[in-house]
Amino acid sequence: MTVADRPAPLVELGMAMEMLQRRDGHPVFSPWRRRVARSLPRTAHPILQLVSPLGAGPLFLDPPSDDLEEGMDQVLSTPRARARAELRRMCAIDRPLTPWVRHLADRDRDAWQILKLAVQAGHASVIAEAWPRIQAGFHAETAWRSRILAQQGLHAALTGLAPSIRWRGMTLEAAFPRDLDLTLHGRGITLQPSLFWADHLLAAPHPDGRLLLIYPAVTPLPLRDPSSPADPLTALVGSTRAHALRLLVRQHTTTDLAHDLAVSPAAASMQAKVLREAGLIVSQRDGKAMWHWCTALGLDLLAHGRA
Repeated sequence: MTVADRPAPLVELGMAMEMLQRRDGHPVFSPWRRRVARSLPRTAHPILQLVSPLGAGPLFLDPPSDDLEEGMDQVLSTPRARARAELRRMCAIDRPLTPWVRHLADRDRDAWQILKLAVQAGHASVIAEAWPRIQAGFHAETAWRSRILAQQGLHAALTGLAPSIRWRGMTLEAAFPRDLDLTLHGRGITLQPSLFWADHLLAAPHPDGRLLLIYPAVTPLPLRDPSSPADPLTALVGSTRAHALRLLVRQHTTTDLAHDLAVSPAAASMQAKVLREAGLIVSQRDGKAMWHWCTALGLDLLAHGRA
């Protein structure tokens, strides 16, 4: 089992569009839903015809790609047979069979251009501005999950993904809206947290042949108004050190840290020294480079500080 090393913009867009349609008890997303519903451009609305509030969508729509451009290339190159099969599956769940969906299934050029513009508009409206926070929250979550996997093993790492998960012998059981049996056949699992999802596990085939398990991050993305108070971590350690600590959920050299903080290497070294003396990071020299990364205490602080 592996943990994804970075968030995927189209996966997060799909989760966001699914969560936008929810009308149930996820209060952390209620203000966000109202805000996004008001601001979402009409150009992006076709996505809502394809994704379900149950957490389902056509698999070709949200490849776990590293950036928008790469993901769009994969979406637009979907073979006709796969597009038709996935759209048929979604209509069998709860999506309407609209004329536009029919045209998509037939690989109509104009219909796919509408889809391209919808994805781009949705990304610009919902994902782009929040991307730095999505990255910070994702890396804090995956660093913490990797720590559980290393210290407590596979069973603990998987059962901690959602409250309903339990092991029955060698079978992992989880609540799901529909009956579904998944067999790994030796392919392995990749865990992919989503900061826009707050419900059951979601499963999809990963392009590398593994099973992709999308699960709700412990701390959903805190999409609040700009007038919201500063986050507790910044109030505790200061904005620069808070930023540095979030960066150091992944190993950085002093030079890398200085670049990402937009400060001099000497200033980055001083920030690392303060965090190290507080027990929040550790540092280790490798040749001429000094590497820094979060301690368990630093990861816990990030988790509680809604990183």
